[in-house]
Amino acid sequence: MRVRTGDAPPAGAPIARFAHQKNVRARAEQNLAAAEVADSGDPPDWLDAYSRAVVGAVERVAPSVVWIHVERPAAGKGRGRTRAGEVPQAGSGSGFVITPDGFIVTNSHVVHGARSIEVLTQDGVRAVADLIGDDPDTDLAVIRIQAPNLVPAVIGDSQKVRVGQIAVAVGNPFGLETTVTAGVVSALGRSLRAQTGRLIDNVIQTDAALNPGNSGGPLVDTQGAVIGVNSAVILPAQGICFAIAANTAHWVASELIRNGRVRRSVLGLSGQTVPLGRRLARYHRLDLASAVRVTGLLTGGPAARGGVQEGDLLVGFGDRPVRGIDDLQRYLGGDAVGAEVSLDVVRRAERLTITVVPAEAG
Repeated sequence: MRVRTGDAPPAGAPIARFAHQKNVRARAEQNLAAAEVADSGDPPDWLDAYSRAVVGAVERVAPSVVWIHVERPAAGKGRGRTRAGEVPQAGSGSGFVITPDGFIVTNSHVVHGARSIEVLTQDGVRAVADLIGDDPDTDLAVIRIQAPNLVPAVIGDSQKVRVGQIAVAVGNPFGLETTVTAGVVSALGRSLRAQTGRLIDNVIQTDAALNPGNSGGPLVDTQGAVIGVNSAVILPAQGICFAIAANTAHWVASELIRNGRVRRSVLGLSGQTVPLGRRLARYHRLDLASAVRVTGLLTGGPAARGGVQEGDLLVGFGDRPVRGIDDLQRYLGGDAVGAEVSLDVVRRAERLTITVVPAEAG
C-alpha cells in the first residue's frame, strides 16, 4: 500500500517506519520545490524581500541624485604662469536635490574652491550651478541649479537610525552614473575630523561601499529617505565608510540657504588639550582627566575682556565639562553669539568662574 503525506499509517505498520517514510517524502517535496524555484530563476523568499527593499529605496531616491563636475584653478598658479596658460583641475562628486526649485546638498570638499560647477540630472539635463554656501567645518555645501522637473529627496530623521538596519548608497563613483551599493549601518555616533580640524559629530558608519565620486551622495534607508550624506572612507580598510547624519545636514543646509554660512562663536583664545593631574582634579573635585590650557589670547577678544589669562585651565563651559579642544569647539555654536557664558577656570590653586560674551566668528 502506498503511503501519501497526510495519510494515517496502515493497520499494523510500525509507527517509526511510517514516520521515517513521511519525513523522506516531505524532504523530497521540499527539494523538488527548491529545484523548481531554481529553474524558474526566481530568488528565494528571503533574498526577494531584501531585493525588494533595496530596489524600492533606489527607485525612490535615484531621481533626486545628481552628478557634479567642478573645475578649480590650476595648482601653483602664479610664479610666472599666466591665466591664459592655466590648465584647470577637474573633479567630480555626487549630490541630491532637496527642494523643487533647485537647491542641492553635497560635500564641501566636492565644490570648495571651484571656479565652475556643472550638474547633470537623472533625466540628462546639464546645468551650471551657483554655490549658495559652503561649510568646511561639517564638510557640507549647498549649490543651486535652474532646471525643470526636479524631484527632491525625502530627508529622514537620523536619530531614528539603528545599528544593523539596511543602508543604501547612491552616487557616481569614478563618474559611473547612479551606482548603487548596499550594506548596513555599522555604528552610530562616530566623530570625523573635517579638513579644518574641527570634529564632525554624530557621524554614521556603514559598510555600504563608497568610492571617489560617491562623496555628497545620499545614504538612504529602505523607504528611500536620506539618513546621511556620504563623505569619507578609511583607506586601505574595507567596509569602513562614513556619512554625515541627515539631521546635521538638514540644519547646515538651512543655515547655508538662509545666511550663506553657518554662524559660530569664538572666545578669542588659543589652547591645547592637556592631562589634568590627579591631585589637582581631586583637590578641585573635578571628574576630569584632561582640560584645555590657554596658550594665547586675542587682544580685546571676549576671553581677554572677561579676565581669562594665559596658563588658565578651562574645565567647564556653562554647566558642561571641557575635556579638550573638541568639547570647546562643540559648545561654540551660533546660539552662543552675544550670550553671557560662564567659564569654569582653574588658575594655579584657585578655581574661578569667569563670565564672557562669545563673539561671532568672522
